[in-house]
Amino acid sequence: MKKINCWEFRQCGRQPGGDKVEELGVCPACGPSQFTGVNGGQNAGRCCWVVAQTLCRGQLQGEYADKMAECLDCPFMLQVIEEEGESFQGAHELLSAGNKREK
Repeated sequence: MKKINCWEFRQCGRQPGGDKVEELGVCPACGPSQFTGVNGGQNAGRCCWVVAQTLCRGQLQGEYADKMAECLDCPFMLQVIEEEGESFQGAHELLSAGNKREK
């Protein structure tokens, strides 16, 4: 089974070349290449919950702390958790490793 990224799941149109880029800009989850491979995704496509300003439920989200409650109930995040099983990399692992990833 092909693992899909958040922009494919949500069909938000904010991926590079998407139909909503002109209106809303490219989603920040499409950019941070240090997250490529996390949970089998491209850029932050399968860990979008750690990226600020993603478009979820039709609204731009804020910082991690502001949006995490919504993410915990997100059908996409729940799908990634199920697909990844014990190898799932959640926010705690990703944020604590953030400084290592950026170098």
